[in-house]
Amino acid sequence: MKKVKYYYNTQSLRYEKYEIALSTLVLRAVGFISAALVFAFIIVALAYSYLDSPKEKTLKREIAELQLQYDNLNEQLDQLHAVASDLQDRDDNIYRVIFEAEPISSSIRQAGSGGNAKYRELANYENSDLLVSTSKKLDEIKKQLYIQSKSYDEISILIKKKEEVLASIPAIQPISNKQLKYIASGFGMRIDPIYKIPKMHEGLDFSAPTGTPVHATGNGVVSNVEYGYTGYGNHVTLTHMVGYKTMYAHLSRIIVKNGQKINRGDLIGYVGSSGKSTAPHLHYEVWKNGRKIDPINFFFNDLTPAQYEEMLKISEQSNQSFD
Repeated sequence: MKKVKYYYNTQSLRYEKYEIALSTLVLRAVGFISAALVFAFIIVALAYSYLDSPKEKTLKREIAELQLQYDNLNEQLDQLHAVASDLQDRDDNIYRVIFEAEPISSSIRQAGSGGNAKYRELANYENSDLLVSTSKKLDEIKKQLYIQSKSYDEISILIKKKEEVLASIPAIQPISNKQLKYIASGFGMRIDPIYKIPKMHEGLDFSAPTGTPVHATGNGVVSNVEYGYTGYGNHVTLTHMVGYKTMYAHLSRIIVKNGQKINRGDLIGYVGSSGKSTAPHLHYEVWKNGRKIDPINFFFNDLTPAQYEEMLKISEQSNQSFD
């Protein structure tokens, strides 16, 4: 039951019923509603400022997960980059050295994969720096792997040719010399037999009777046959693969001709004493890329380690050459 309020009217000196005017009720209602709206607005504003909605919480959680995935992806890309760099190092310093191929230049390996315009479409995102950095790493690794793949294709071809290359490299003695008794003079400064002065001896002399068979030390092609009474006398030059040449001098007889293909061990002539020679012997030379080198290092196919050591001692003796 609604309570009835009264008040004491000093004018009429009696209690009268208290009645609120309609306008006052309206004002009070409007004031209450206004205050409630203001308070509600403040509460909502504070909530939006400091409290996340369920949707915002979900989005922030997804962003955090994406950030973690990007960090893991970048870490994996760094690992892949390290692996690719290791493959490049092995390729240049091991595989290409073994197959005597030129290393790939750093200008090719480190060439860019595109300008900044390529990543312009990623610049408008909130995490654009992370996206651009990741994309650049990925493109760089793709380029490295592409170049490395091409390099391995080339090495694959070299591997297939390796057997042919190995067969062409000088690797045996030019005359049968298992007892090592035919080595007369080695590579280096020796006494000239004619002028009796020190002179560079650019080959290896094998002392052997006239008519001793002379064999090719590697597969190749006869590139020069000459007959003469001075200098190297009757001599043959073979051209092999990967820059090697061999020369067989002072022969008594030559049985090959220019342009003829030769296999390792084939007979090419016989020991003699033609040209500038003081006794029957074979003067044997090995050239690499036009430079004469010590032949003593190219007998690994028909010598044991002990025999090779013995041959080294013999060839290093400072004696007189035969030519």
